[in-house]
Amino acid sequence: MKKILIISTLICLQFSLFANEEMKLSGIYQGENLFVMNPFSVTGVGFCIYEVRVNGNITTDEIHSSAFEIDLSLYGFDIGNKIEIVIKHKSHCLPMVINPSVINPKCTFKIESIKLDKSGKLSWSTTNESGELPYIIEQYKWNKWVRVTSVLGKGTQNLNYYSCKVNYTTGENKFRVKQKDDTKKVKYSQEVTYRNLSAPVTFTPGNARKTRDYIVFSAVTNYEIYDYYGKIKLRNRKDKVQVSSLEKGTYFINYDNKTETFIKK
Repeated sequence: MKKILIISTLICLQFSLFANEEMKLSGIYQGENLFVMNPFSVTGVGFCIYEVRVNGNITTDEIHSSAFEIDLSLYGFDIGNKIEIVIKHKSHCLPMVINPSVINPKCTFKIESIKLDKSGKLSWSTTNESGELPYIIEQYKWNKWVRVTSVLGKGTQNLNYYSCKVNYTTGENKFRVKQKDDTKKVKYSQEVTYRNLSAPVTFTPGNARKTRDYIVFSAVTNYEIYDYYGKIKLRNRKDKVQVSSLEKGTYFINYDNKTETFIKK
């Protein structure tokens, strides 16, 4: 009985040593290859990796070495094509992909056109995208660029069309779009402007005056309220804001295209 138990334990141990695992990487083809460090297996016989697949196809790369290259140029990919790499390896050893970031999307877009219309529609078209990254739409107001919304990029090299609704302040409006990739690189479009001739927005009570409960705007507007130390307290888009929850003191308020102050009593 003891012999049977020992044999059973050895079989389980041997199975655990030779069990197989997978490492998966998904991304976008950017014209570069992957480099892999391939340690010896835990048994000391052979290398850790025994198979590599690219989009389901077994690679012909020489993987039986301590380091090798996965040559993605062999598959006829176009820049921006989706790829999945599966690295099959033995248990109790761990291969390492040295440069996994080369299959992450990059902000390479080229703006073909960008425009605003009087209804508040921002439209732009692009080429040369190399992966799905969000376009961040920004508006210049309150002496800074403010994020408005985002639209997911299509990620293809072909001509892509996008649009979104934006809210105008009175006077000159300035917008741009940008992308940011995993390398922290940021790419911007050119700026586009539109002049809104509507009457300027005002608020009651006016600049530096006191209020206990409410601030009322003359029209619906985006606003931000900051305390004396620059901490954001309230933010929304309305024609009225309740401030009764704020502590007493002086506050800065960004609204329409202005920055003013009020006192909460």
